[in-house]
Amino acid sequence: MQDFDAIVIGSGIGGLVTATQLAAKGAKVLVLERYLIPGGSAGYFERQGYRFDVGASMIFGLGHNGTTNLLTRALSAVNVSQEAIADPVQIHYHLPQGLDLKVDRVYEKFLQNLIAHFRHEEEGIRRFYDECQKVFKCLNSMDLLSLEEPRYLLRVFFQHPLACLGLVKYLPQNAGDFARRYIKDPQLLKFIDMECYCWSVVPSDMTPMINAGMVFSDRHYGGVNYPKGGVGQIAQKLVEGLEKAGGKIQYQARVTKILTEQGKAVGVQLANGKLYRGKRIVSNATRWDTFEQLLPAEEMPHNEKKWQENYQKSPSFLSLHIGVKESVLPAGTECHHIFLEDWQKMTAAEGTIFVSIPTLLDPDLAPSGYHIIHAFTPHWIDDWQELSVSEYEAKKEEAAGRIIDRLKKIFPGLDAGLDYLEVGTPRTHRRFLGREDGTYGPIPRRKLWGLLKMPFNRTAIPGLYCVGDSTFPGQGLNAVAFSGFACAHRIAVDLGL
Repeated sequence: MQDFDAIVIGSGIGGLVTATQLAAKGAKVLVLERYLIPGGSAGYFERQGYRFDVGASMIFGLGHNGTTNLLTRALSAVNVSQEAIADPVQIHYHLPQGLDLKVDRVYEKFLQNLIAHFRHEEEGIRRFYDECQKVFKCLNSMDLLSLEEPRYLLRVFFQHPLACLGLVKYLPQNAGDFARRYIKDPQLLKFIDMECYCWSVVPSDMTPMINAGMVFSDRHYGGVNYPKGGVGQIAQKLVEGLEKAGGKIQYQARVTKILTEQGKAVGVQLANGKLYRGKRIVSNATRWDTFEQLLPAEEMPHNEKKWQENYQKSPSFLSLHIGVKESVLPAGTECHHIFLEDWQKMTAAEGTIFVSIPTLLDPDLAPSGYHIIHAFTPHWIDDWQELSVSEYEAKKEEAAGRIIDRLKKIFPGLDAGLDYLEVGTPRTHRRFLGREDGTYGPIPRRKLWGLLKMPFNRTAIPGLYCVGDSTFPGQGLNAVAFSGFACAHRIAVDLGL
């Protein structure tokens, strides 16, 4: 058995930020990753000259100004950097009732685009998005570290009293509360639901205002910036920095058990039986995997049971990783698209289709003369269980055909220009990402008070911490990076670093 200051289970972005922050402070850190490469849903894979992103390609946190560009800050903490390419249009929406709208990087230009569709709601549009700007300015004025550390909170309050008081006001509220305060048009309210759904996987009524303010404003501040070489480069660079700082990572190291002594987490056991001891254990697995698989489910702490009463697993995704001839894309095509024909089906399986075309920003990800189209849509694992191999393949082919037929409304020559197609299902996500049911994180079971019910990093088990999208502030790469900064800060204080 080897001893470490901290053992991190999983090398998703939250886990890697925790590990690199601790290593930069001099801690002896070990990261255990079950797969062959780091990154989790921010990883990549290569096929026939294409480099595909596993998950979304719309990345926040790689800007250079302010305190909210957390991925840039995480990389620089361990003396590495990542070249990024600015995306001038953040999303091109193709929505019901002819609502075709581009979210421009320039804030005023985006507002004018939206107002052009809803002239009668100009004042409400400005007041709602300006409210989001207020949230962002509060966040962007302070270092984002652990809200569980009293001395940090006291220091930040004295340095930024107005910003702190502003955030306290927004903590218990959801984006939909503000949207309905300023806006009456039902279609415009549906659009704001979609603005939230495209990254929180729930409508505005259940999306915390803190999160909405961050995303809706940062896209016009730090902006969406695509990492040169693909999203997987972020994790690769963090690992490089981790090792430079003296930390270690092991691949094909599947943790099967968190070891406890007298109720305290003290180590982990791998599938091959190997044991490691650590002063602090960090789980970058989902809370379901952590407290039902890595620990005895029958001994689940009461507060974790309460958390599961408030939150449920979000759906997984059906993903189409497509290689196409460049002639398929009309001139001026944007990198990111969201497509929906019927508002009533927004949250249904195969309702909303998310599309990323990262080769419009980085052509080197595909062979010359070709592009990558990554199309994905929500799907539940129950629809993919108990199938024979042939039934499973046939179901994948049928589902892919349906998605491609719909996308032909945006890209008419899509099927004719098809060069490569690989389909991932919720079972694929469960297998390669090690996440129960392939879920992409927790979503509220019902309307909650903003972020007040979202747990922080410490758990009821001494010595055990959680990091990632199951902890404050939730889903998204920049959000889990925030979680990593907070987790590392809390552990560093606990260890006296």
